[in-house]
Amino acid sequence: MIDAPWMTWARAQIGTRETPGAGNTPKILEWARKVGAKALGIPYTADATPWCGLFAAAVVAQCGLRPPAIAIRAKQWAFWGEPAKPCVGAVLVFERPGGGHVGFYEAEDETAYHVLGGNQSDSVSVTRIAKSRCVAVRWPHGFAKTEPRIVKGAGALSRNEA
Repeated sequence: MIDAPWMTWARAQIGTRETPGAGNTPKILEWARKVGAKALGIPYTADATPWCGLFAAAVVAQCGLRPPAIAIRAKQWAFWGEPAKPCVGAVLVFERPGGGHVGFYEAEDETAYHVLGGNQSDSVSVTRIAKSRCVAVRWPHGFAKTEPRIVKGAGALSRNEA
């Protein structure tokens, strides 16, 4: 099966956690420095600031892709690339109380997408998010699409990824 080239780097970040309290995780701040305030839409100086959009931007930047304008805002990813069907590596954009969430499709079960994303319980992880919350599926121009991966559902559904 073909795998999206950005997923190898994204998977290698699993386990990266934001630092509780006043401290910051150097790796997360390094992602912000590399992506840059212009692409993110803000100067990013603390991992207490929601960072799912930052993680998505850092992931696509690893393949030389440009993130959307104001990439820090999860819902901006709904306009990035082109519309697509869910498949491994696709960008998934979700509604959540108080805003949105963005991550990458790893798999799906009957009711949920298994999403590799940042700022999921304050870390990079794979979590189950209800399909009904998904508002956009996007794919970068010029890359071969992958296939969906169907798995059995297990574990609780995430309700709020902040």
